[in-house]
Amino acid sequence: MSGVSGKADWNPGAYARFRDQRLRPALDLLNAVGQMGAGDIVDLGCGNGAMADALRARAGGREVIGVDGSPAMLEKARATNGYASLQQADFNDWHPRRAPGLIFSNAALHWVGGHEALMPRLARMLGKGGTLAVQMPHQNKAPSHRVWLSLVEELFPGRVEKMGTPGVMAPVKYEELLAPLGQFRLWETDYYQRLTAEAGSHPVRRYTESTYARPVLAALEPEEKADLIRRYEEVMQAAYPVRADGTVLFPFRRLFFTLTV
Repeated sequence: MSGVSGKADWNPGAYARFRDQRLRPALDLLNAVGQMGAGDIVDLGCGNGAMADALRARAGGREVIGVDGSPAMLEKARATNGYASLQQADFNDWHPRRAPGLIFSNAALHWVGGHEALMPRLARMLGKGGTLAVQMPHQNKAPSHRVWLSLVEELFPGRVEKMGTPGVMAPVKYEELLAPLGQFRLWETDYYQRLTAEAGSHPVRRYTESTYARPVLAALEPEEKADLIRRYEEVMQAAYPVRADGTVLFPFRRLFFTLTV
């Protein structure tokens, strides 16, 4: 999902192209939440509202509040009618109106730096018995992500600021940071996603260009962008071969944790 305002807004249609693959980890995260406090449920980085119904089903009378930095995504979330209210905010500036019982954040916080300060700050917002539940992609070392940065630096040195791309800390850092604050659980899951090849493009490019590669592509002119995509596609054909049935098996690693205070 999306959480930080930027020059280029998110494209809900491009993001939704792989809705099922992106929704499964969110449902797995919600299923791992055992305890919630009495306060609101906050969908931090609600994106297009894909989790609104599932969160509302777990609400037990709590209000479900969506927070996101993208006006385009919030417009889609509003259309679900699944939230008691929606707020546009940068995660670094956001603060709840009252102590939440659950802060749920799926595939959003990796867009924000400074996790050493951000994560404990979110934990301190929770009411008694509240839970912070977070899932973030942990894929930066895989060819699908690493190659975007290596190629753009080779072709257009200095044009893309690496700090503008999403990232997470080492898992042990989250454990050291958050385990002293309450009941903490941490795990990773590799999702093997079967993607269907599309005419004229590799599916891994389609998957990553709408999320991870957004700040990379946004920094380039159209001809430069086309050159980068062509080179990226060549590497993806070798790294993730298209099989005889026209599909690609794409492994994608995600980091999860829950903290109950």
